[in-house]
Amino acid sequence: MIKVNRFIKKREKKIGLPPGTPVYTGEKKKGGVEISVIDYDKQQFRKKEYEKIEDCFAYKETSTVSWINIDGVHKAEIIEKLGQFFKLHPLVVEDIMSPGHRPKMEEFEDYIFIVLKMLSYDKKEKRVKEEQVSLILGLNYVISFQERQGDVFNPIRERVKKGRGRIRTMGPDYLTHSLLDAVVDNYFLILEEIGEGIEELEEKLIDNSRPDTLQNIHSLKREMIFLRRSVWPLREVISGLQKSASDLIRRDTIRFLQDIYDHTIQVMDTIEIFRDMLFSMHDTYLSNISNRMNEVMKVLTMIATIFIPLTFLAGVYGMNFKFMPELSWRGGYFIILGIMAAIVIFMVIYFKKKKWL
Repeated sequence: MIKVNRFIKKREKKIGLPPGTPVYTGEKKKGGVEISVIDYDKQQFRKKEYEKIEDCFAYKETSTVSWINIDGVHKAEIIEKLGQFFKLHPLVVEDIMSPGHRPKMEEFEDYIFIVLKMLSYDKKEKRVKEEQVSLILGLNYVISFQERQGDVFNPIRERVKKGRGRIRTMGPDYLTHSLLDAVVDNYFLILEEIGEGIEELEEKLIDNSRPDTLQNIHSLKREMIFLRRSVWPLREVISGLQKSASDLIRRDTIRFLQDIYDHTIQVMDTIEIFRDMLFSMHDTYLSNISNRMNEVMKVLTMIATIFIPLTFLAGVYGMNFKFMPELSWRGGYFIILGIMAAIVIFMVIYFKKKKWL
C-alpha cells in the first residue's frame, strides 16, 4: 500500500495564516540549529561555525565568496532574522520552512531562490528518503538551508578547502552549480542501489514466484513514483537557470549547467526504464501465477477425465440387479479390472501423444 503521507505533506499548521507567515511544517525536531560558514577566494580559505545567526551577517558585503550553511529550519525566529537581513521575500522564508515544495527556481532582483530534493537510500527499509534543500544565490554569497545534519556536500567542502579544480577561482554561481551537481550525482548512486534490487527480484521472479515477490514489486514501484516526483521538476530548475538573464549567473557557469541538465535527463531516463521493467515484472508475475494455476487445473482435469469411464464401469456393475449375466462370470471381476487398466493406459498414451501431459 502506498503511504500517502510521503506524497502529500500535512499543512494544518498553516491553515488560516496569512501568506508569508514563517511556520515550520515538517516533522517535529528537537535541538538547535547548526550554522557554518565557508569563506574563500583564490588565495585564502576560512571555515567557521557560529551559534548566533547574527554572526553571519558580516559575510553579505565581503569581497570573497561566502557559503553559509544552515542545518535545521525548524526555528522560525532564526530563519526570519536571516531573511530580514538579507532582504528575502516573506514567501521565500515561508517556502524554506515548508519541506513539501516541489523543486523550483525563482528570480528576484538581488538573489535567486532554488528548491531541490536531496535523496538518500535506506538499505534496511529499502526505501528512498528525501530532504528539502533551499539555496539562495546572491552577489557574493550562497546560503543553503537543510532540514537536518548530514548531506552530500562533503566533496565540495574538500574541493574548496584544498583548492582543487576551478571552484576557488569562480564565483558563487559556480558554487551553486557544484551543490546542484553533487545532489544530482547522488541520484545515480541511489539508482544503482535500486537497480541491484530490481535485478535480484527479477532472478527470484524467474526461479520461483512467491507472494512476497509481488509485494516487493509494488514496493519498488512506489519508490520509482517517489523518485520521479522528486527529480522530474529539477529539469525545469536547471533549464530556468540556463535561460536566466540575471547577472548573478555568468556565461561560463551556464556551460557547466548544461552538464547537470544532461545528467538530470539521464536520471529521468533511468527511472522510466526501471518503471517499465517493474511493470513488465508485474505482468510476468501474474503470468507465472496464471500458468501455474493452468498446470494444476490441467493435471486435475486429466485425472478427472481418466476416472470418468472408470466411474461409469464401477457404477454399472455396482447396481446389484439380480439378473446381470456378468455377475455370474467366474472371472468377471478381473475382466473389469483389466478393462479399467486398459482404459487408463490408452488414455495416458493418447494424452502424451497430444502433448497434454
